Amino acid sequence: MSEKTRYSDEELEEFRTIINEKLEVAKQEYEALRSSVMNTDGNDTVDTSPTFKVLEEGANTLSKEEAGRMAQRQLKFIQNLQAALVRIENGTYGICRETGKLIPKERLRAVPHATLSIEAKEAKRK
Repeated sequence: MSEKTRYSDEELEEFRTIINEKLEVAKQEYEALRSSVMNTDGNDTVDTSPTFKVLEEGANTLSKEEAGRMAQRQLKFIQNLQAALVRIENGTYGICRETGKLIPKERLRAVPHATLSIEAKEAKRK
C-alpha cells in the first residue's frame, strides 16, 4: 500500500471546521484586545485624584503595551489560520513544507495552522 500524499476531502472538512471555530474565537479575542488598547471600554483616570492619576496612567500605559503585543500575536494567529484555509482550498493543507510528507492528524488538530511536521521542526532547531 502506498503512502498517502494528501488528506481526503472528508478529512479536510474536519480540519476546516476546527480552523473556522478557532478563527471565530481568535477574532473575538483580537477585538477585545484591540478595544482595550483603544480604551473604548470607558475606564479612565479622569475621576481619580491627581496623586493616583500618575500611578494609574503609568500602569495603564504598561497594560496597553501588553495588550498591544497580545493583539499583534492574535492577529498573526488569525492570519496563519486564514492561510491554512487557503491551503485547504488549494489542496496543500497538511503537507509538511520541508519533507513533503503528511503532517499527522493529531498535530493538525492541536495546531491546525502547522506547516511543518514535528521531525522537520526539530531538525530546524539543530
